[in-house]
Order: sequence, then C-alpha cells, then structure tokens
Amino acid sequence: MSMITAWMDDEYLMKCVVDTAKKTFYLYSNEGDTKEVVCDNTEQFMNVLGVVRATCPEERLTYSDPPLSKNDNLSFIS
Repeated sequence: MSMITAWMDDEYLMKCVVDTAKKTFYLYSNEGDTKEVVCDNTEQFMNVLGVVRATCPEERLTYSDPPLSKNDNLSFIS
C-alpha cells in the first residue's frame, strides 16, 4: 500500500459545529460519522473550545445560531 493510499483511507474532520447554548460540539467526518461532545460545565466547555480553535481549520468551524428569547421581535414569523 502506498503512502497516498493509506492517507486517503484515513477518516478526518469535515465540520465542527459549536453550540454555545448547549455547551456541545458536533463533529462530522468525511465518512459520514457524527460525534457529539457534551460538556458538563462552562470550564470544561472553554477548555474543549480552546483545543478546537487551536486544531480545527477555520473553514471547518461553525457556530450554531443562539436560541431566540421571548423578548426577540418575532413579527417575521407567521
């Protein structure tokens, strides 16, 4: 097996979605696998976020939209 073939067979991160409200990270691989990392507290979340920001390419890192609060103007929803 050549080095290129071995490299092409490796699973890798395609996308990481950070949900700050839920303190959760959603990881999506090139093979269709999904992993969910739920943090127990804010300190743990910030530690994981630091690792993600240091290692995940910016173009693969996204943040979920924050949930709407009761005070938001929802006039656009019918």
